[in-house]
Amino acid sequence: MKLTVLTENVAGGSFLAEHGISYLLEIDGEKILWDTGHSDVFLKNAEKMGINIHSEIKKVVLSHGHWDHVDGLQHLENKTLITHPSSFINRFRKTDHSPVGFRFTREKITEKFELKETTSPLKITENLWFLGEIPRENDFESQTTSFKDEFGNDDFIPDDSALAAVIKNKLLVITGCSHSGICNIVEYAKKVTDISSVDTVIGGFHLKHNNLQTQKTIEYFKKNAVKNVYPSHCTDLPALAAFFESFKFQQVKTGMIFTF
Repeated sequence: MKLTVLTENVAGGSFLAEHGISYLLEIDGEKILWDTGHSDVFLKNAEKMGINIHSEIKKVVLSHGHWDHVDGLQHLENKTLITHPSSFINRFRKTDHSPVGFRFTREKITEKFELKETTSPLKITENLWFLGEIPRENDFESQTTSFKDEFGNDDFIPDDSALAAVIKNKLLVITGCSHSGICNIVEYAKKVTDISSVDTVIGGFHLKHNNLQTQKTIEYFKKNAVKNVYPSHCTDLPALAAFFESFKFQQVKTGMIFTF
């Protein structure tokens, strides 16, 4: 599988960057777009690499319904769009009630895309799964939230999902923000794919501090003998530094290409 970083928080070389994620996956003869960032940065970086997203991509998969992962959809149309049905919740920051969700309604999206909503795992290609709704089973992840929905209820982002790929009988997990908990995600990916050997985890881990949750996550990855760990996007510097001490990873930047 080939993973091309179209959008990330950190710029690489002459490529643009923004707060968000967009990865291009090439697997089983298909090209899948994972998230779109929040502008046309993913298109501009793709063009610089000789990739035409409009003509080459037929399927877009969303990690969850936050602006920095979905607003780039305003530049696309006529593609299959795979997401959790709760992606369209109207959601806001608790601090200032500013909106953080979709800029489009479900109705508008269905006008532009062939929408496939699912809470259950969905096999996208022979070796790639959209995990759907992630069970939250441990006692140290997804315990608090900074967001509320339109009714004023705590929004724990039930739509937060991930991708799982099986490469050479090993598991590769690609995340967006891991609001559901990166350890919960990996455990569910193991269950869905029936593969227990985890080779790589890449994407946003939603860890801000070198605290108990971060340390338990590092312990979990060590216990599972994860070979490659690439925390990015919403993983802040204190947590990144803690992960680097254990895994000596290469920082994920726009324009990078990973081959697994």
